Amino acid sequence: MQSTRRSLPQLFTDARRWFEEGLLAAMEAAGATPVSPTQAQLFAVLDDGGTTVSELARRMGVTRQTAHQAVHGLVDAGLLAQVPDPGSARRRLIRRTPDGERAHGRATEILERLEGHLAARIGKDAADALRSALEANWGDPPAPSR
Repeated sequence: MQSTRRSLPQLFTDARRWFEEGLLAAMEAAGATPVSPTQAQLFAVLDDGGTTVSELARRMGVTRQTAHQAVHGLVDAGLLAQVPDPGSARRRLIRRTPDGERAHGRATEILERLEGHLAARIGKDAADALRSALEANWGDPPAPSR
């Protein structure tokens, strides 16, 4: 008999998709520049002072090429800009433009509203417990057992 219990990674993926779909739909309804889920994820991991494409790729868990494509789509949309890295003449930082800052602010507000909707659906205590569990330091994954 096959188990119907879903793994935590599957549940995390569904939860992420719920937030992503809600965010992108609300941004589109507000008339914001349409972005892909990968581009939205890039915005979420971008430092205020700017971040290199390599670091963005690492944080997103994607290849450098995928991060580079997402960056260039957002540069073309006027939401991001590439600027020289003051710490290295060879590197460039990716930063939000003024339009990108406005979009980031709207997205932050929408995500806060989505968290409120989630708390209303599952209960504030459950939402707070979920946040606490996800913010806890899980440490490194355990070594493989033999």
